[in-house]
Amino acid sequence: MADVFDAQTRSAVMSKVRSKGNKSTELRLIELFNAAGLTGWRRNYPVKGKPDFVFIKQRVAVFADGCFWHGHDCRNTRPSANAEYWARKRERNMRRDMEVTAAFEARGWRILRIWECELKKKNEAAILARLSNEITKPLE
Repeated sequence: MADVFDAQTRSAVMSKVRSKGNKSTELRLIELFNAAGLTGWRRNYPVKGKPDFVFIKQRVAVFADGCFWHGHDCRNTRPSANAEYWARKRERNMRRDMEVTAAFEARGWRILRIWECELKKKNEAAILARLSNEITKPLE
């Protein structure tokens, strides 16, 4: 089906769309924080770079990254329609992720990026260990 808008109108419409967060992955991470006995996290903390969670005392920023949107190649899901557009979109997201990571590290924070695929039940033991190790690691 053809788009009902021309390219300029579609761009204007899409620029008004704002993300509401990745609720299912964030709720799963909260479950894992609780299972690991991790406390002191804040969700949607107002800091540049917009991490999903921060552990202020430990200076750790946690990002729950969607595999498709942030360029993880765990699945072979590539849209065939408008493939060039989606490839550029993912490249921009990955470039922004690197910039945000560098900015946090320059301020003395540690970054923990959790892929959406890591949050599956079969990976629970590994992700719990990773969370515990990274978040409770002393500041350098």
